Amino acid sequence: MASKSLAHSFRNFSTVPSFCNASTIFRTTYTTISTFRPTVHRSISVASRPVSVTPGSFTWDDVVHVSSPESFQDDPADLTGYFEKVKLCNRGSDTQSEFFPFVIDGQIVGYVHHGFAKHLQQYPNVFTFSQDDSVKVGACLTLHESLKTPEDRTRAVGDVVKCLGEEVIPGTRNELFPVTSSFGAPNFFSLERAAAPYFGIKVYGVHMNGYVEKEGKKFLWVAKRSQTKPTFPGMLDHLVAGGLPQGISCGENLMKECKEEAGIPRSVSKEAIPVGAISYTDIKGYGYKRDVQFCYDLKLPESFVPENQDGEVEGFMLLPVTNVANVIRRTQFFKPNCSLVIINFLFRHGYIKPESSGYLELLQSLRSGTCF
Repeated sequence: MASKSLAHSFRNFSTVPSFCNASTIFRTTYTTISTFRPTVHRSISVASRPVSVTPGSFTWDDVVHVSSPESFQDDPADLTGYFEKVKLCNRGSDTQSEFFPFVIDGQIVGYVHHGFAKHLQQYPNVFTFSQDDSVKVGACLTLHESLKTPEDRTRAVGDVVKCLGEEVIPGTRNELFPVTSSFGAPNFFSLERAAAPYFGIKVYGVHMNGYVEKEGKKFLWVAKRSQTKPTFPGMLDHLVAGGLPQGISCGENLMKECKEEAGIPRSVSKEAIPVGAISYTDIKGYGYKRDVQFCYDLKLPESFVPENQDGEVEGFMLLPVTNVANVIRRTQFFKPNCSLVIINFLFRHGYIKPESSGYLELLQSLRSGTCF
């Protein structure tokens, strides 16, 4: 790539000091792609065992250092670090008894914590409980019988979410997700995205591995989330990823996110290949996350340089796939669910081999709960 065009891409991020500090690293990584030799920087202890840099506070220098094959004497065939990332996305199974079903028209659409349900008891014209309007073991939550249409339900539940406010449901995004019993099933109503884990509904999203191939080697584009993001600020992310809101298909949503997050034109993003899905169940406090992420691969031209359009990305870096694997095995730098999607990529592209102990167990663990 000509240095002029690469320099131009960095001017777009000139207002972000932490990324500007890493721009020289990025140029070295990209222009010497076949002979990647990262510089050793400040000491970082290996892997999520634990990392001495707080997730979100690390720099690109830290990423380059910890990704280097020469930085640590560990075995790339050891799957322990990958299993740790799966576990990080599947917490709290021992607290499932604290939740009871959220049922609509005889279908279980979610799970609600007893503590959160007490807030909902304040709105008897919207929510009802199966046992004398009380929160008990064996109870289930449903909507008031007067709320018969998706529009009425969306409006009524939305008003409750607004009334509960940031103290109960923080991070409101004004983005609606469909509430269904399974993917593609009829939509019972639409729910504010931030409230999804509190109602335990199934949430779907798209994640895309944007990779480059040169001289027989593969490289992944990695994004660093903006420090202003309400969730996982400053952490590593996919080149493109996003939740699947109401009223849009996976493919259309991916192309939209490609344009917004990385400046990838539709003529390129339409070539992304759907390659499966990962799922996880993460229970913490009042939240019950049952997420499914549809995975895509997009082979990009060597000359491609991403340019963020929506201000949600601090910067990008191109790294050899083996180095990205090292970051996942050794650290908690990546947004947790991204690790699972990249592990899926490592399986499909032959970076994780059957000879590794735990191969089948790890493969199976990428789809926990009900992946539909």
